[in-house]
Amino acid sequence: MHRLPRPKAVLFDLDGTLIDSAPDLGAAADKMRTDRGMTSLDYALYRPMAGAGARGMLQAAFGMTDTHVDYESFKHEFLDNYQQAMTVKTTVFDGVNDMLNMLQNQGMRWGVVTNKHQRFTIPLSKQMALFNTAGAVVSGDTTPHAKPHPAPLLEGARLLGLPPEDCWYVGDDERDIVAGKAAGMATVAANYGYLGLEADVLRWHADFVIHHPLELVNLWLEA
Repeated sequence: MHRLPRPKAVLFDLDGTLIDSAPDLGAAADKMRTDRGMTSLDYALYRPMAGAGARGMLQAAFGMTDTHVDYESFKHEFLDNYQQAMTVKTTVFDGVNDMLNMLQNQGMRWGVVTNKHQRFTIPLSKQMALFNTAGAVVSGDTTPHAKPHPAPLLEGARLLGLPPEDCWYVGDDERDIVAGKAAGMATVAANYGYLGLEADVLRWHADFVIHHPLELVNLWLEA
């Protein structure tokens, strides 16, 4: 890993990076099974697929891909279920609040850039205290493109009033690293996130890899 200039802001992915929403995502999909008289599945089957959102949850629950004839109707049902119970079991990852407090005490600004649509991020931002100090929240439908396109990250930097090269981007999915690089930001892979079943974080070629949120503070101090 090489040393990079110290950033003026850090932008974060949301699910799997700042918050652990997998329990509520899994519950929304599992409810679809039980509503149909099917047996409930173990949560452990849902968790690795949480980073893929509706597509991952429906694959875990029904073995359904996005080419299935019923995919769109199942997707809408899943999203409705999730919207009705987004913060029942969702928590902030251990160390995230401390990490953000430490960075802000050093004058660092931060924001969120997620592929989650405003339909979900707006209610979440009102229900979770985590968002209170965020300088920017960019959703999957804020710009015409979602990650891995760089547009959402560039919008996050714009809202913070900074050039993208003054920002780091942290995420737990390869598309986060692709988007960050395309936006001209230093990238940090969150190895504690969902990652998926076959993820090889080293192949993403992020600038840094962290295994706990507080490690980001050390990276910042060493930059």
